[in-house]
Amino acid sequence: MTSRFTELTVDCRDPERLAAFWCEVLDFKVIDRGKHKVEIGSWVPTVEEVRARQMPPTVVFIQVPEGRSGKNRLHLDVSPIDGGTDAEVTRLLALGATRADVGQGTGHNWVVMADPEGNEFCVLRSLAPQE
Repeated sequence: MTSRFTELTVDCRDPERLAAFWCEVLDFKVIDRGKHKVEIGSWVPTVEEVRARQMPPTVVFIQVPEGRSGKNRLHLDVSPIDGGTDAEVTRLLALGATRADVGQGTGHNWVVMADPEGNEFCVLRSLAPQE
């Protein structure tokens, strides 16, 4: 018996806003909408594909009444694929992200940021081809 990691769920105030932000960050599309929720992904899951192999999880934004109450215990890491880390940080700031201080200090090769609702995420090393 085995399970698959199929969705990552994020509690939030405004699912549409966060889904739009993360679609831009990850080049995902909205694949499902419901009352108080939006699901985004790089593919539309089918039972057959999920059973056959591990596929990338989708991200589901669920509206909740309460705000965030502390540092996230779980966060996303993203790696730019078309350019450097600094260029990606600049792009994400333009999309509505902010820099975040979670006590990480200085001198790291990653940048801690927060999405428009304050959920932390890290921008890691670039995966762009080196020239």
